[in-house]
Amino acid sequence: MCAVPKMNNLKVVSVIVPIRNEAAFIERSLGAILAQDYPKNLMEIIVADGMSDDGTREIVQRITGNQKSERISKGANACPTILLLDNPGKVVPTGLNIAIKYAKGDVIVRVDGHCVIASDYIKNCVDMLQKTGADNVGGLQRAVSGNLLGNAIAAATGCPFGVGWSRFHYAGKPGWIDTVYLGAYRREVFDRIGNFDEELVRNQDDEFNFRLTQSGGKIWMDPSIRSVYYCRSSLPGLWKQYYQYGFYKVRVIQKRGAVQSWRHLIPAVFVSCLFLTIFMALLTFNPLWGIAITGPYISANLIACLWVGRRNLRVLPLLPVTFLILHLSYGLGFLCGIAYWWRKKSKKKLSSLSPTPLLHKYDL
Repeated sequence: MCAVPKMNNLKVVSVIVPIRNEAAFIERSLGAILAQDYPKNLMEIIVADGMSDDGTREIVQRITGNQKSERISKGANACPTILLLDNPGKVVPTGLNIAIKYAKGDVIVRVDGHCVIASDYIKNCVDMLQKTGADNVGGLQRAVSGNLLGNAIAAATGCPFGVGWSRFHYAGKPGWIDTVYLGAYRREVFDRIGNFDEELVRNQDDEFNFRLTQSGGKIWMDPSIRSVYYCRSSLPGLWKQYYQYGFYKVRVIQKRGAVQSWRHLIPAVFVSCLFLTIFMALLTFNPLWGIAITGPYISANLIACLWVGRRNLRVLPLLPVTFLILHLSYGLGFLCGIAYWWRKKSKKKLSSLSPTPLLHKYDL
């Protein structure tokens, strides 16, 4: 692919989009990228498709064909080029790394197939990179949904009680931060610290941003960088998502040798204490053990529900169970992750002591 020319001292931007089975959203997502008010001749779009089988690929190919026709009829500067690549790994980090390999931009902007960015998103990202000197910038993640349960999930994941002090969910002021949603990176960041960790099906952005800050890099969050995220709209889907977040967070901590923020440990502590008190209540036949944790938690949950639900009373009855699923799934995932990744690390250590080289080959 030929390099995109630089003009007017602006930055050339590569928008990378890792997707798999996003037929319901990809047209909106790509449409928002194509509608950017950034100079079209300074943009390229690289879609890494994880071998979708729901029609996503055909939608992208149709959009790509339309863009090629427009470039022919209206001129090369009429719209950005779109490159569709295969991602045989089928997961986000492999897709990101494939796209980065082909990217020609000075700035690499990640956009997911499940979100829609504002028309000034890329312009504001580039402006913030230049003004702040940050290595990565991002903005607020505003969750939305098309049904009542999804709206409850969006409300719960947009407040501190639901997701902790992850400021990109709700912060109203710009500032330095430990991680952001999506992210717009200076190209040299990848040359300096490497690409995304392909072992991390989830939390690959957390690990990358943690690695970036550990190496002295800086991350800036600015509310002017706006995007809409279409959140899960079912409780089983929400459970699976946050269970995986907790599960892979353990691996991030293991890889980086540190905890990025103590807020990541709170759900696991809560679940551990919950199991312990329930066990003690059953062992001693004393129900007071059972309410030692559940009592304060129920009170905090209800207070948070009233506060969050005051803006939309229709979601209020759904908020208690939504909050509970967020906390239980993440905490249980974290505890299972401790057991799994510790055991896997122990196996690896044992195999490294073995004189049989075949054990290394087949070690999980």
